Amino acid sequence: MKARSVLAALALVLGALFAPGIGALSATDAHAATKISHATATSMFRSSGITWSSSGGCSDRNVPTCTSFEQLNLATAQGAQTLRSASGCALTITGGTETGHASGTYSHWNGYKLDFGKATCLTTYVKNTFTYIGVRGDGAPQWKSGAGNVYADEGNHWDVTFYNCGGC
Repeated sequence: MKARSVLAALALVLGALFAPGIGALSATDAHAATKISHATATSMFRSSGITWSSSGGCSDRNVPTCTSFEQLNLATAQGAQTLRSASGCALTITGGTETGHASGTYSHWNGYKLDFGKATCLTTYVKNTFTYIGVRGDGAPQWKSGAGNVYADEGNHWDVTFYNCGGC
């Protein structure tokens, strides 16, 4: 266990030296994402002019009709900020880390995904800027950004998987 702690600390130092801006590494797992609170996320979104809505008018992570950002990955919040500044589009988040989404490693619950309301500006930006990569297993067409983040058109919203902050 002690060797693992030393290796994790070394990974933190090396990550800070060689990959600034990527996001802090966890002291227990060099590959773990940095999690943020709902309050931190809303502050970040507000500062970038990103809005959010909830069909249930709430932010409880355990209620599927709420829109929660509790346990969101820092890189996901930063990715939304990058999308906002790069696209120039108004963004409204309609889904966060609340229960009720599909499971998996890179899921909403695990802090990697956000849903954005459909808007002409965002749709045009995604389709004209990113690379079409085919349909997902559920039939949703997908586009991949240069940074590797994936945008799936789920009909009434964009389901975005942020593997990183998109060059923040």
